Amino acid sequence: MNLQRGSGWMRRGLSLLWEADALFKVVSSAGVVSLRGLFAMSSSWPDELPGAGGDALVVAGVEGCLDALGDDDGSTWLETDLKRIILSFQDEYQGLAALILWLPSGRRRVTMSPATEEYSWKNAASRPARALPIGRCLWAGADSDAARIIVSDGPTPDHDGPAWVGLHHPRIS
Repeated sequence: MNLQRGSGWMRRGLSLLWEADALFKVVSSAGVVSLRGLFAMSSSWPDELPGAGGDALVVAGVEGCLDALGDDDGSTWLETDLKRIILSFQDEYQGLAALILWLPSGRRRVTMSPATEEYSWKNAASRPARALPIGRCLWAGADSDAARIIVSDGPTPDHDGPAWVGLHHPRIS
């Protein structure tokens, strides 16, 4: 299991974030963009982004979309529509900016299988056995390249506890 301590996740790659204090270190609530706003921006990316001093874009609404779509349609949407936008963002900023997906209930809904180290998303109405394979959908199965975002004042935080505030992947391919 990889760990990402520090603030590199705020300025590069793709992150899934679910802890409010960590979110507000990146952007004010007024700077969070809706999912609809993200898709609109993709036709003409701005020169400066609203978070992390111009280096990050925080997007809300993915969670609601996944819940509305369900497991099968959610997987398809992540692998096609959202991933296309993520790759466009990455290309536009040449990997020098962060796209952060705000998932407020991620702490209880993002899970990792200890046997395979694959990350999944539990939809609100799904059974755990039908969890959406978020790592496969967003990172083309490169779950091992994803790092847990750990925010802790202590030297040895619980990597499954409150110090785990999100996931960061340096580059999507």
